[in-house]
Amino acid sequence: MRSYEELIVEVINVRGSYYQIGLQQSKELLSTSHPIQNESLNFINVQMAKQLLQFHSPSLLQEMEGLAVGLAQTLDSVIDIYSGYNITFPEMGCTSFVLDGNYIRNYDFSPTLYDARLVFSNPMNGYASVGFSQQIIGRLDGMNECGLVVGLHFVNNEYHGEGFIAPTIVRILLEQCKNIEEALKLITELPHGYCYNYSMTDQSGQSLVVEASPQKQELRYENPLICTNHFQATSMKEKNKKNIQGSVNRKHFINNLIEKNLTTIAAYRHFNNGNSPLFFKHYEEYFGTLHTIVYSPKLLEVIVGIGEDAEPITISFKDYLNEALTLPKRLKGWIDLNYKDGME
Repeated sequence: MRSYEELIVEVINVRGSYYQIGLQQSKELLSTSHPIQNESLNFINVQMAKQLLQFHSPSLLQEMEGLAVGLAQTLDSVIDIYSGYNITFPEMGCTSFVLDGNYIRNYDFSPTLYDARLVFSNPMNGYASVGFSQQIIGRLDGMNECGLVVGLHFVNNEYHGEGFIAPTIVRILLEQCKNIEEALKLITELPHGYCYNYSMTDQSGQSLVVEASPQKQELRYENPLICTNHFQATSMKEKNKKNIQGSVNRKHFINNLIEKNLTTIAAYRHFNNGNSPLFFKHYEEYFGTLHTIVYSPKLLEVIVGIGEDAEPITISFKDYLNEALTLPKRLKGWIDLNYKDGME
């Protein structure tokens, strides 16, 4: 028996200084159903997190200052909850494919821990970007005004160190880097808390994967690019989960699509079709597809679908930058929460 539930994603538009953006997001949190924590839960070294943010991303620290004031919380509490420093995060699945310069991606997780926010951000002292948020501050994937696209792919949380989770790292890269070269330099300087792949492309058309652990990072240039949830570099394979067959299968399926000379919309439908090997419905196990997104760096536009078999919606990020676009307030789709089958 199938029981579909509507999934609603809020479209957020924030502009101004980072402090003002923090204030704007606090008002949003207070007026919606997003859970707001009122005390520290992670018991991290807040002073170390603050020092690292001040060094690597003072703008995000300013945003959290605004968030703290708007939520009537201490800055230490907001850093503890939202910074992504030294916290654990459940396993998730993500599949990305860079085809003819377009970055196509599925994000697989649980709706109960999903921000359900597509954020358009235009800060005074950073690159404007569009992307899906996680823990408000972080980004699961995104594209900035220069055409840099970055997405995260969980690999393993067994091997961990002192550092940030991937959504915070993706956000920092989008805010500060105009292309892959700058992103590669910065990502090696940031402290990584866990094992993730980072898939990237930019307006040049080149694409690559950064296989990142707390100890080191390895680069894998691919064109076309296919990225799932396992490391491929010989020096990194030991950090994979024991069972990576599902991740390998997704990569093989996309590899077979390359020969079909797909259009961008055809590729989108292969990702978003509810019967596709790339679309998952294991929401209770944190492995259900929540959104499909296409980022087009050269056109500076996004094509997005929420949930299963969603009619794609195209939004011009270029028009947003030119203040010539009225953004939709929300995007809607459907997910099957009662789907029962073996995990892939």
